[in-house]
Amino acid sequence: MSSKKAVSNVIFAAVTIILVIVAAIGFGLYATKPPVTKYVNVTQPVYVNKTVPVYVNKTVYVNRTVQVPTPLPSSGAFLNGQVISFHYTAQFSCSPALTQFFPNETQANQVAMGCEVGAAPNSSQLPPGAAPVYVVVPAFAGLSIFGVQKLGANPQGFPVFTYNNQSYTILTQCGAADTESACADHMTYIYSPAFTVVEKYLGINNGVFGLPEGVLPTPAHEHVVTFSTNSSIPWYIVVVLDFNPNIFPNPLTGQCQTIVPSNQSDPTGLCLNSYQNIQKAMGTYDSAVMTANQGNPIWEALGKPGVDVISVPSNMILYFSDPNVYPYPS
Repeated sequence: MSSKKAVSNVIFAAVTIILVIVAAIGFGLYATKPPVTKYVNVTQPVYVNKTVPVYVNKTVYVNRTVQVPTPLPSSGAFLNGQVISFHYTAQFSCSPALTQFFPNETQANQVAMGCEVGAAPNSSQLPPGAAPVYVVVPAFAGLSIFGVQKLGANPQGFPVFTYNNQSYTILTQCGAADTESACADHMTYIYSPAFTVVEKYLGINNGVFGLPEGVLPTPAHEHVVTFSTNSSIPWYIVVVLDFNPNIFPNPLTGQCQTIVPSNQSDPTGLCLNSYQNIQKAMGTYDSAVMTANQGNPIWEALGKPGVDVISVPSNMILYFSDPNVYPYPS
């Protein structure tokens, strides 16, 4: 017990289901894809009647370059309890590289392209105008959050949570990386010292799936923002680990459903569809956490946190606009 408590202290010092009986799997990938201001050049033949000296009409070809709008990849997000859109506009970035925070992780830095969860750059290292986006991970679903079927995920890359002999597929706005439900412009692999702690708790000392120790796929997740904008800006990621299934939102409606017993008078009252609820959940004890996480190696390895959620900073940046428009087909 003392060693686990020590692990817990290290992690907290260094870092910190929905049963949806709806529509098609993978809806979070490319949502509505409305035409936006990204263009591709297409060369088209244009027919021109030209009179030549012998007074014979002759058709000649003139190349004309036109601009054809192409849709940007999209997903959903939450703003003050409402479901809004993300339109991704550029590839992610991870800066400064994780070796600035974890100097010995040179191999992890290469595989994860510098992306890490566990430490945050200072404000001067963020792109100008960067704002926070809260990435909510259904950590109560255990290792299935990483999208691997052998770890319990479904074939589309969504997590699966089992309670009282019933399994719930947890649809999310973005499925795990490198699966058919993954979102565009996201990092495939990330490094975290928390991943290392979980691996060692399971007796794994050399990483998994041929990856360096502490490197795993980006888990399935949802997004919460504090404002809406039609302009693309940089957003820095704050990871939120949710250990309470009763407050994980339905990505289509933003609503939550009671799955496990709770000592709270309103078990879904802190539904994680707003920044305000995330803040409150970080300081809320709910008996549902202990009930839902028995045998969950993530929860156990991190010291069995008693609160609903914990948050962890990162060095990861996404680029998108988030108009206040419902992203999914009606």
